[in-house]
Amino acid sequence: MGLPATITGSFAGTARAYQEALDNQPILIGTALLAVYIVLGMLYESLIHPLTIISTLPSAGLGALVAMVLFRSPLDLIGMIGIILLIGLVKKNAIMMIDFALAAERNEGLSPRDAIHQACLLRFRPIMMTTLCAALGALPMALGWGAGAELRRPLGIAIVGGLAVSQMLTLFTTPVIYLYLDRLRQMLSMRHSSMRWRPGFLVPGGQS
Repeated sequence: MGLPATITGSFAGTARAYQEALDNQPILIGTALLAVYIVLGMLYESLIHPLTIISTLPSAGLGALVAMVLFRSPLDLIGMIGIILLIGLVKKNAIMMIDFALAAERNEGLSPRDAIHQACLLRFRPIMMTTLCAALGALPMALGWGAGAELRRPLGIAIVGGLAVSQMLTLFTTPVIYLYLDRLRQMLSMRHSSMRWRPGFLVPGGQS
């Protein structure tokens, strides 16, 4: 157009508000993850096991992004809402297993390995049922049927893609992460106990 170099353009009005909303999405997701970690830490009275549950979320986000790229769906505000919804939909898989494993350790005296193995066997069917129900419920939106389907399509694609990838991965990764973090917890507990022990307070024979 031959405009001078001093003239610049920028979004205004609704477009500017939409751009600012997208700029704040990483902060919103980080705040949601922090809130989930705090709530789970209070629920299980642990700083370690909430990490096992949150570890299922990256695979869901990756699945949602890959699905949106494959189906050429834009990562708009509706797609970001779908990714945020995955936080609640996906972490229930790990919650079912971790909650059962911790109860088996405390009430039945099982080892962490036996407890998480039993949890995987007994919680497999409920996990598959809830995941399939959520995925089938979002499938009509992902396929894009009806009036205004182009607005709902990114939401359905994000949910279905995230659930599919996370379901395939978390059934295998969650028990492994649970065992490794449990070993880390035991190592930290032993180190903390050794730091509290001071030489000179105990003598041979068990007498202080």
